[in-house]
Amino acid sequence: MVGYGGAGRGIHGRLVRAAGQQVVAVVTRSRAAQVHADWPDARAVPDVDALLADLHDVDLVVVASPTGEHAAHVAAALATGVHVLVDKPLATTAQDAAALVERADGRLTVFQNRRWDPEQLALADVLARDELGRVHRFERRWERFRPQPQDRWKENDEVAGGLLLDLGAHLVDSAVQLFGPVRQVYAELAARTAPAVDDVFLAVRHESGVLSHLQAGGLVGAPGPRTRVLGERGAYLVTRYEGEPTPFEAFDDVYEEGRRPGEPVHEGWLVRGAERRPVPAPTGGHHEIYPALAAWVRGEAPAPVDPADAVATARVLDAARRSAQHGEVVVLD
Repeated sequence: MVGYGGAGRGIHGRLVRAAGQQVVAVVTRSRAAQVHADWPDARAVPDVDALLADLHDVDLVVVASPTGEHAAHVAAALATGVHVLVDKPLATTAQDAAALVERADGRLTVFQNRRWDPEQLALADVLARDELGRVHRFERRWERFRPQPQDRWKENDEVAGGLLLDLGAHLVDSAVQLFGPVRQVYAELAARTAPAVDDVFLAVRHESGVLSHLQAGGLVGAPGPRTRVLGERGAYLVTRYEGEPTPFEAFDDVYEEGRRPGEPVHEGWLVRGAERRPVPAPTGGHHEIYPALAAWVRGEAPAPVDPADAVATARVLDAARRSAQHGEVVVLD
């Protein structure tokens, strides 16, 4: 594992342990004590070169370093012949992302873990059942009220930090998985509380005709609703997300307080005007990711995420920057 901060320790380490797998080596300059406490048999090394010089017992290198270092770390790992999982985004530009995929030879995948979010799985099922009819708009928001930003690279790095690359990579990937390739991009971007972008709005038109409105912000006093999908026969609505406060949470609380024994936990709503019906939570989730990675490394299954998808997402994010800079709609070839 390259990096042992919020992503490495907080997300990947937790999922590795839940899958019954083992971290055998970690690149970290300051968290060796945490590594040894969490994984007593793991070795802590100071840099990527030291890790790649000794890959015994290593089946997969997980790149969870800051975004600006992804391209160099992934390229170095691929050069050894090992399989590589990189946290999203794959790189800061589509050009760099494409270059990595070209040299990967099937040994690279990208951690687009939000594909396994219950709300994403539930919505995919709603669409597969054609509950909404023809969809014309998809809205997803990743909004928080944090007027005092954290002092870390994500907020301070104007090139590799910011919400466009961080949360935008998830938002775009989710939209494309549901509604297909992107044809046009319009974006409004701003840095309101930190040097890096922390206010994002994307209007993305898919080749299917669906229009996705994707938003991320850190200075949003009234977040939500998290997801709204509008179709000819109704809407799918998710009011809150991962415990983030929102004025819409009472919408869910009324149902949960009155839910009878045996009734399923819900994951959003089918709404038709004043009528609403809970959508049961799916059985899948993030716990499926690392077993799927193991099957891929063993050659028993394809990569959980095709890295070409990450290149397509990077093209959309590149277009968003151009759109915001020039105030125009960008058409993708």
